[in-house]
Amino acid sequence: MASQPGAALRLFLLISGLRAGLLQQGRSSSLHGSSENFALPDAFYEQLQSSAERQNLETENVTVVEGEVATISCRVKNNDDSVIQLLNPNRQTIYFRDFRPLKDARFQLVNFSSNELRVSLTNVSIHDEGRYFCQLYTDPPQEAYTTITVLIPPNNLVIDVQKDTYMEGDEVEMNCTAMASKPAAVIRWFKGNHEIEGSKTEVEAVDNKMFRVRSQISITVLREDDEVPFVCMVDHPAVKDLETRQYIEVQYKPVVMVSVNYPQGLTREGEALELVCRVVGKPRPEKVFWQRVDDDLPDNIIIEEDKLYISSLNKTDNGTYRCEASNIVGSSSADYTLFVYDASATTEPAVHDTRAGEESPLGVDHAVIGGVVAVVVFAMLCLLIILGRYFARHKGTYFTHEAKGADDAADADTAIINAEGGQNNCEEKKEYFI
Repeated sequence: MASQPGAALRLFLLISGLRAGLLQQGRSSSLHGSSENFALPDAFYEQLQSSAERQNLETENVTVVEGEVATISCRVKNNDDSVIQLLNPNRQTIYFRDFRPLKDARFQLVNFSSNELRVSLTNVSIHDEGRYFCQLYTDPPQEAYTTITVLIPPNNLVIDVQKDTYMEGDEVEMNCTAMASKPAAVIRWFKGNHEIEGSKTEVEAVDNKMFRVRSQISITVLREDDEVPFVCMVDHPAVKDLETRQYIEVQYKPVVMVSVNYPQGLTREGEALELVCRVVGKPRPEKVFWQRVDDDLPDNIIIEEDKLYISSLNKTDNGTYRCEASNIVGSSSADYTLFVYDASATTEPAVHDTRAGEESPLGVDHAVIGGVVAVVVFAMLCLLIILGRYFARHKGTYFTHEAKGADDAADADTAIINAEGGQNNCEEKKEYFI
């Protein structure tokens, strides 16, 4: 048969036509007696592939992105000048040797030789997906199939968010949707360069083997999230680096800090003092408010926007100075405790601290001392009360009747005898304690 390719061709076409007719009509043939033999095409094709592997015909599967070029190659290991043919999934002949019967111009011959038939398919679509058959006209004829798999990247990536502006502490919900793709896309979330875990994903099948994927995250925004990009990134075999970004504005109450421009070091009598109130907030406060805690501001103070200036310090300026700022989110403040030293002072006492916004340790010492004194006084009062009650209970008159007989005695000797008592008077010697 191999020496007569024309006869082999006619025989193979006859066999192929009978098999295709039986498959299309869905009824039994005279060769097999049942249409069920043709109801399992996968097993049939696998048998063909196995047979081709045992013989000379080789091919491989092709994966291609929609719109790109797929190349199908039918190779023969040891060809004996047999004819090679390529068929589409509908078993229509695409190329017979180097001739193209099919009128689809997207198929182009790349190479034809006694060992290979290679064909390219341009502008691949989802409709081109399926099994393509390589046939070799030998005795017996050989057939192998190759599968073209078409990948479709998401054609759109969209982030939905309820609004663009939030306040610190708000709960923000974002949704990212990857439109129809094949296979289903995998969505990942990032805040800046850090991946966000815990997203919820829904996959929905759409027409023609494609999928729509929707991913949702819910986060509590902080001031650090202001103008930081939230990134929705897609992992898909058909596309790389596909992502979209969403920026949100986070408003937060002011952060206030008071610092000393001058002097550097001790604040002495007669020197000048300048404090600066630095504020960060969104929206930024338009102005700040200066006050002295528990007292009025001195008359010699000059306030210019965020600065407080005293031209010549004196000890009546001592106190805590507060800078306050506010916006639509809230208000905040910072304190500076001023202690004016003598003009001749060179070192700062260990008990005093002039750091801004902190309470002076001197005030803390006074409080501690006052508490200790109060405890001591209370203890002393309690001791005095206890002693007073004790002595009051033990106070009284002491009486004795040992000398009772001396009052009635006629002389001294008799008085002594009566005073000494005797056995008869022992019952009368009694002491009374009141």
